[in-house]
Amino acid sequence: MTLVPAHSSFDDIAADSPGDVPPGFRPINMGGPFMAHNGPLYAQWDGQRLLLGFRVEARHSNPLKMCHGGMLASFCDMLLPCAALYQGKIERRFLPTISLQVDYMGSAPLGSWVQGEADVLRTTRNMLFAQGLVSSDGQPALRVSGIFKMGPLIGDGHDADPFGLLT
Repeated sequence: MTLVPAHSSFDDIAADSPGDVPPGFRPINMGGPFMAHNGPLYAQWDGQRLLLGFRVEARHSNPLKMCHGGMLASFCDMLLPCAALYQGKIERRFLPTISLQVDYMGSAPLGSWVQGEADVLRTTRNMLFAQGLVSSDGQPALRVSGIFKMGPLIGDGHDADPFGLLT
């Protein structure tokens, strides 16, 4: 049994390229080697929220040329803690995932711009609770919520702009 339709071929998927990125977004380095390999991710600070995004490339796609659900879940797993660093008024910490709930509402086709924004709902001494929405070319694609452990400080914990977006 094959998952690729008979009329489809991976030969016609263009080579990976970042494509166009919306104005104001900058490439960011975050999430360690896994996200460096699976990115690139881009961020923008709009004055109140961190916006995180990426262009769906061939290497992100499934056999139907849609962004793989695992890539979208990984994106969400970065979105919530990164938004917390900018919006949560917390020290900069490693925030390992305790729970991540992803509801897939729509697809993200090859070439589409995936963008997310999130809100910190609550922080405690040991945990952070957040939720977010992700769109594909402006259409709702995912709803996400997560719980993260307040891990060790990164550096001295006082870097309020780890991606250099406020300058």
